[in-house]
Amino acid sequence: MAHGDITHIDIPVADMAAATAFYERLFGWQIREAPGFEGYPMWQAPNQISGGGLAPRSEGFTQPRSYVEVDSIDETVASATDAGGAVLMSKQPIDDTSWWAVISDPDGNVIGLYEGSPGTDGS
Repeated sequence: MAHGDITHIDIPVADMAAATAFYERLFGWQIREAPGFEGYPMWQAPNQISGGGLAPRSEGFTQPRSYVEVDSIDETVASATDAGGAVLMSKQPIDDTSWWAVISDPDGNVIGLYEGSPGTDGS
């Protein structure tokens, strides 16, 4: 994926089993836990391109969140804050080759950022 592509969508849920059954039935998504990501089932759309995860609902995570692939989270966060955005969660590792962060735009819309090493897939 390229800088600016939407790479992943997380959906906050209160009941993982019920949400898994709902989305599998409704959209035909394949929802599975990947090794190393237990408790965070990831979904894959039938097009085999779109995907995301089912994540525990929390006080700060009540609406679906899109993640945008960026070349550099550090540079994107700096640009966002210079333009009036805010950092809601600083850069955190996902694994040895990828990272994520969460920002908001000046209107308060929440956007996830994803940075992966060349050759890694963000979905």
